[in-house]
Amino acid sequence: MAVFVALGAFLMTLFGGWVAQRVTDRRHLVLGLAGGLMLGVVGLDLLPEALEAADSEVFGVPAALLLFVGGFLLAHTGERLLAARHAGHGGEEGEHAAQSRRPEVGLTAASAMVGHSLMDGIALGAAFQVGGSMGLAVALAVVAHDFADGFNTYTLTSLYGNERRKALAMLFADAAAPVLGAASTLLFTLPAELLGCYLGFFGGVLLYLAAAEILPEAHHDHPARSTLLCTVAGAAFIWLVVGLAAE
Repeated sequence: MAVFVALGAFLMTLFGGWVAQRVTDRRHLVLGLAGGLMLGVVGLDLLPEALEAADSEVFGVPAALLLFVGGFLLAHTGERLLAARHAGHGGEEGEHAAQSRRPEVGLTAASAMVGHSLMDGIALGAAFQVGGSMGLAVALAVVAHDFADGFNTYTLTSLYGNERRKALAMLFADAAAPVLGAASTLLFTLPAELLGCYLGFFGGVLLYLAAAEILPEAHHDHPARSTLLCTVAGAAFIWLVVGLAAE
């Protein structure tokens, strides 16, 4: 059952990537929406799940929140190291190029999305191991927000100057990941604590990408009210998805 539902996530991911490709003439709106979707996924979906699943504390702080901060700092450190390396090869001109086109950042971010989708599939399979009602609730959330995953994977890859074929390759990898993740749960049971810690860490990575990369880029050339409305709409969409899943 979990693998069958994951096929729906596969199709929804591809649909999200298709939408991202068709609105290139409204790039600022695409980025604004992507930033809102990522913000909503982190604040309304990933962090609550992480805190619920990983309830242990480390020196008075929930482990999931520590890993959330760690994920944010790791993403920031990696982005700064890549920028510094490009700048070192080309001086000021290289620094400018590093700020505008860093294909490695896009591929790394898209790979993180693929990893997240893989964990989506594992979470889906684990939920069906608990029971049918739990599985269906998780399935609704996974299938619905995989549209955002496909949208964000294609956008992140192409944003940093990668070729279209690479963006499509990452999109298909992201689409296949939940199917593989769900199938893998036929072989093992994932500890809830480990899943919660992963979600916290990945939430920090996503928040950095949304706040430090996607949203500033969206408003750089088009500081329009419509871009802000797209960001709010993206976060509101995730709120709707989470609310429907909780019913």
